[in-house]
Amino acid sequence: MRRALGAGAAYGAAIFALGVVLGTVRVLVLAPRVGALGAVAVELPVMLGASWLAAGALARRFGVPARAGARAAMGAAGFVLLIAAEVALGRSLGQDPARQAAALATAAGAAGLAGQVAFALIPLARLARDRGR
Repeated sequence: MRRALGAGAAYGAAIFALGVVLGTVRVLVLAPRVGALGAVAVELPVMLGASWLAAGALARRFGVPARAGARAAMGAAGFVLLIAAEVALGRSLGQDPARQAAALATAAGAAGLAGQVAFALIPLARLARDRGR
């Protein structure tokens, strides 16, 4: 289980770092041109593709067993770290958690949350492929 949690922490940190970069582009460049939902729709496939690649690479690097429990733990650890880091970043930028939660009620916020849930499920979704290796 320790391997899965370590891989999950690395998974969450890697995708959070990418999200900071892409989120900056989304907010400053894309959203003014295509709207908040359009910008999320452009960013989301890139984030999920990177999540798929990172989950596989980190599961191999950390030796996470190709078992449902281990992969679910990896995804859950990554998700918890990702959400905690996003709340911390928001607070550092002057947003309180209640305001961040309220943003999830928008179409763009709901799409982003759906992407985060998909991110959490990717290590588990990779099982069939990773068992074949």
